[in-house]
Amino acid sequence: MSDWLEHSVQVEVEVPIELAWELWSDLEQMPRWMKWIDSVEVLKEDPDLSRWKLASTGFEFSWLSRILKLVPHQIIQWESVDGLPNRGAVRFYDRKDSS
Repeated sequence: MSDWLEHSVQVEVEVPIELAWELWSDLEQMPRWMKWIDSVEVLKEDPDLSRWKLASTGFEFSWLSRILKLVPHQIIQWESVDGLPNRGAVRFYDRKDSS
């Protein structure tokens, strides 16, 4: 796929950055709070790879994703290597010292 759709969203949440990081970095728990994600399995043979399944009202997609960059409390960046083409990143900013 050569043409990617790009979408950016910025959300400010009033929780400690450690909690936000804990929720996002535990990939296998994502289906508990991301209702459109049916399952995530981190592969034991390579923890940078995870198998994802998205399912909702009559459709289902799956893909294998690789973590490209992981900096604790700062960024998680990924790209699919098989299945549904996708890539993205989530960035974390600690706002406790800003007004």
